[in-house]
Amino acid sequence: MALSAQPIADLSAWGNPVSVTNEGGKRAAIVVCEHASNHIPAHLHGLGVDEAVQQSHVAWDPGALAVASTMAATLDAPLVAAKTSRLVYDCNRPPEAESAMPAVSEIYEIPGNAGLTKMQRAERAERIYFPFRDTLEHVIEGRMAAGQRPAIVTVHSFTPVYKGVERHFDLGILHDADSRLADAMLDQQEIFAGLDVRRNEPYGPADGVTHTLKVHALPHGLLNVMIEIRNDIIRETAQQRAMAERLSGAVARALELCAGGDGNSNDQQR
Repeated sequence: MALSAQPIADLSAWGNPVSVTNEGGKRAAIVVCEHASNHIPAHLHGLGVDEAVQQSHVAWDPGALAVASTMAATLDAPLVAAKTSRLVYDCNRPPEAESAMPAVSEIYEIPGNAGLTKMQRAERAERIYFPFRDTLEHVIEGRMAAGQRPAIVTVHSFTPVYKGVERHFDLGILHDADSRLADAMLDQQEIFAGLDVRRNEPYGPADGVTHTLKVHALPHGLLNVMIEIRNDIIRETAQQRAMAERLSGAVARALELCAGGDGNSNDQQR
């Protein structure tokens, strides 16, 4: 890659930054979870934050991996998930973004990210971001080589209170320039009955949160959507399973609508 650096630590110290499960799934979709883990490699000494911060939403998306895993199983789709905390590297941000390795996250200072050198930033990108990006692209290209055009569905959770401001809605359905799949999901009022579902909230493209969609879906013309779930409604296993089933139903139906009734393809182009 263009970014290179003398390693800060032995490669093995970083661990495997990405996992792929159910790669042989039959659905023309790929589920992605960029903030699946709060793991901080030991040589980074917790980035200088305490255990409460490491367990909080600033370090990962609580509940998102459980929902994404059940969705992948229900839809029979691959799941690509990051295995390192977004405080170390946020895989939904490009290397040049300050927020990829934030010195401050929400109201919390992250001492281990303060004053990072170009070499240190490059090392983290090489050890975490590029393997994640390349693995996801490999899964996409494998599907396309097999004649599929997989929809990209990323799964996130958001905190009900951010910088002291309460967020009272339940779900955000996010998109960038291509809103086809998001539009079709937002039309699923029966599936989402009882939930407050909003477009491009609590974030939108202007906030830089659609990076994965822009890198992996838009260049290929693939259907895509980013799902945000308020994390207090997916704390328990039963809640995670129920939400995953509802979202899987909405995604499956939306894919059918976008494909003109064929839920196993998405040949429609922009």
